[in-house]
Amino acid sequence: MSRIVFVNGSYLPFEEAKLPIMDRGFLFADGIYEVSAVVNGRLVDNEAHLARLDRSLSKIDIINPHTTAEWIAIENELISRNDLKEGSVYMQVTRGVAERDFAFDRNLKPTVVAFTQPKNLIDNPKAQTGGTAISMPDLRWKRRDIKSIGLLGQVLAKQAAAEAGAVEALMVEDGYVTEGGSSTVFIIVGNRVVTRPLSNAVLPGITREALLKLSREKDLVVEERLFTVEEAIKADEVFITSATSFVMPIVAIDGKQVGTGEVGPLVKRLRALYIDLASA
Repeated sequence: MSRIVFVNGSYLPFEEAKLPIMDRGFLFADGIYEVSAVVNGRLVDNEAHLARLDRSLSKIDIINPHTTAEWIAIENELISRNDLKEGSVYMQVTRGVAERDFAFDRNLKPTVVAFTQPKNLIDNPKAQTGGTAISMPDLRWKRRDIKSIGLLGQVLAKQAAAEAGAVEALMVEDGYVTEGGSSTVFIIVGNRVVTRPLSNAVLPGITREALLKLSREKDLVVEERLFTVEEAIKADEVFITSATSFVMPIVAIDGKQVGTGEVGPLVKRLRALYIDLASA
């Protein structure tokens, strides 16, 4: 049975889904996206993801075409129609269709698409062994707090990581780690959980926020500050978070071992805590 996707109000077989070539998402990457995880057929941290979607749309002057309740209904319908037990729901809103011109008509009707992707989130083998990362210059635009579909910088970074056998690329700007190609980066020093503070330089990660809350509840010290690749390599533990990686340990960076070179106890604990939260 074909995967069912959502396009502008209709649920269609994947093979029948089509968009005009004049869609500004295709021509200019003029749009916003969001991804929510699904565990046991249920959405994880979803309202926070939808709030971020709404915020990102407002920052580029696109009116959100759906209410929170309508988005949730769309997501749950896709989960049901595709019998999705574990994976993600991807949502994208572009400015709409018009003749190619940099300036835009504020009255355009947004284009909305959404689809599901099955993924092994909880029993990801890399979470057991830990993954590796590479570092590279952060060449992306200056409003990374907006979840834009313009992802060429991330595509090239993730491709470089994949070709190096790594799970992530750590982006570096002015000597400090900003974030991963598609994740938030954390280091652990003693009982301190360290991550970069929010600003226009990084995406306000939903899993990031949940992990910081869990860390504080478990009496860990949270520090939001800048750190370098060198400090990350020397840390006791390193991990990344995202909607679909949850909490992913990093055991080496640029070929250099982090800590013992194995998945550390605090990362194991935080991943287990987050999975409990996601599965509740």
